[in-house]
Amino acid sequence: MTHPSRPEPAGVADPGPVRPPDALPAAPAGRAAATPDRGALQPGVRGPAVVALGGGHGLSATLGALRHLSQNLTAIVTVADDGGSSGRLREELGVLPPGDLRMALSALCDDGEWGLTWRDVLQHRFASDGPLNNHAVGNLLIVALWELLGSEVAGLDWVGRLLGVRGRVLPMAAVPLEIEARVADGRGTRTVRGQSLVAVTHGVEHVRILPEDPPACPEAVAAVRAADWVVLGPGSWYTSVLPHLMVPALAQALHETPARRALTLNLSAQVGETEGMSAADHVRSLHEHAPDLRLDVVVADPAAVENLDDLSTAVGACGASLLLRQVGVGDGTARHDTLRLAAAFRDAFAGVLGDVGAGGEESTRR
Repeated sequence: MTHPSRPEPAGVADPGPVRPPDALPAAPAGRAAATPDRGALQPGVRGPAVVALGGGHGLSATLGALRHLSQNLTAIVTVADDGGSSGRLREELGVLPPGDLRMALSALCDDGEWGLTWRDVLQHRFASDGPLNNHAVGNLLIVALWELLGSEVAGLDWVGRLLGVRGRVLPMAAVPLEIEARVADGRGTRTVRGQSLVAVTHGVEHVRILPEDPPACPEAVAAVRAADWVVLGPGSWYTSVLPHLMVPALAQALHETPARRALTLNLSAQVGETEGMSAADHVRSLHEHAPDLRLDVVVADPAAVENLDDLSTAVGACGASLLLRQVGVGDGTARHDTLRLAAAFRDAFAGVLGDVGAGGEESTRR
């Protein structure tokens, strides 16, 4: 999002490698906003070029797993959040909601003392009786950089430098979005608007974004087109995963990219927006929202599959193979285990798509 009250920026110098604060280079006069080329996808030595789309904890789980397989990562993040600290900043300043972007940056931070310390700073929330209550430090830092540089992408790249991020984090659209859902429940059919409300509403049938034709982030579109793999999910299905299929330029890139496409299913239905939905229902809802999008592989945990034949049929309708792997933490909670999910992605990327069963035999389901 540009800021019309400021003159057009002239360009920002590459901030260079991560260093202690007193060594960080200052932006030149005018605080130009051209972004460094640090996140450009480069097939080869850094691993496959992988683009992960989503938001919140689901995207963080994906990024935590993918960083074990590649340093050539780009996270494309939903920008429809309207609750909490992000919602307050969005409403007051008219900016993109920064919270999901902050979480993605934190998931990709350097795993040394420097990166982990700055990750904790970004994630820290104030607790007070005043207006700072529940604001995340990272949200304020990101928005401050946006105002100084006049560019969301430049600001995110500078925060990425601070954290030693392995990869790049980009918004999926250049303007804040709203989620609008068609809901069918005991009160009949109605419309619910706003990400925070849709997320807790039972009976969601279909969603759309407002505005319906928002400008995509050009760097995000370019990343999808240059990728080797594109990964969707897991995450809040109607409010974090499916909205990426509704930004026209981004959706076109997802359909046209030569990259292979993977879908990662949730470990359980979410109270509210997907309550009562099976694993197969999740796949069918994506297919209904993007019927021409062909998938290559769908990753599911066997413990989260209610009806294997039903899921296999839904996956086949998308043109994909079903990869069954234990990817949960195994303690009864619906949380992905980073290393298990990384192993599942490794198998998917290597084409090892058989279902591991008793005795180690494999069979492929389509």
